[in-house]
Amino acid sequence: MEINRRNFLKDTLKLGTAGAILPASLSAFALPAAANPGEGLHILQPEGKNRFAGRPKVLFFDVNETLLDLEPLKVQVNTLLGNKDLGTLWFTSMLQYAFVTSLGRQYADFGTVGAAALEMIAANHGISLKPGDAMAVVKQIMHLEPHPDVKEGLSLLKDAGYTLVSFTNSSNYAVNQQLQHAGISSFFDRRISVQDFGRFKPDRDVYDWAARCMGVSNRESMLIAAHGWDIAGAAWAGWQSAFIARAGQQIFPLAPQPQLYENNLTALAQALTEMR
Repeated sequence: MEINRRNFLKDTLKLGTAGAILPASLSAFALPAAANPGEGLHILQPEGKNRFAGRPKVLFFDVNETLLDLEPLKVQVNTLLGNKDLGTLWFTSMLQYAFVTSLGRQYADFGTVGAAALEMIAANHGISLKPGDAMAVVKQIMHLEPHPDVKEGLSLLKDAGYTLVSFTNSSNYAVNQQLQHAGISSFFDRRISVQDFGRFKPDRDVYDWAARCMGVSNRESMLIAAHGWDIAGAAWAGWQSAFIARAGQQIFPLAPQPQLYENNLTALAQALTEMR
């Protein structure tokens, strides 16, 4: 057995001018060679902190978890499912299947995807839901309260002359209800929903489109978000970015790092107001 193992390793680790030589049994899984050196896949490597490209002309805000506290909704999901650990799993599954629809060039509004994800989680745990139960809970996303630092932070930025735009995966109707319920609608110069584009963040085209909607370049745009996937999508699109470290959230180490990293919006706003 040991001799066979050594022979296998020797065969698979032979190096020639074309690189590693795989045995026939594994060759079907090998990546195709690039036509020219440097072409093909872009291999992600950890990237350092981005430099500022000047004071951003427009600040685009993610809404769910960044501005609004999602924890009470997760508790409602836990209550519906009778399991205190499934609320966070539900929201990450909601995001996952929203991304799946974009990859498949399909679209369903965020609430519909959220209800479908909730039904899937219930089924996986042998939990029976009545018709309409999932959607009834998901609709509570329109009645979330803002994090304690949000109103002060938005006020500081507004007073500093920034253009503020909400930029969310929620539908137009949902985000209008969310911002009004939270009492922060008046801070925003415009509300942009991916519903009008038909794909979800972090699809790169969505960021390009949002910048065009505001008549600014990508480098003149800054995303403020509490999700590593959103910060990554914006950075790869050439936007500036600022991360708010809400509980349980981290930046993606393989993406360009944000220009700003703060624990709350008030501190972030203070940093942005100092920019000239």
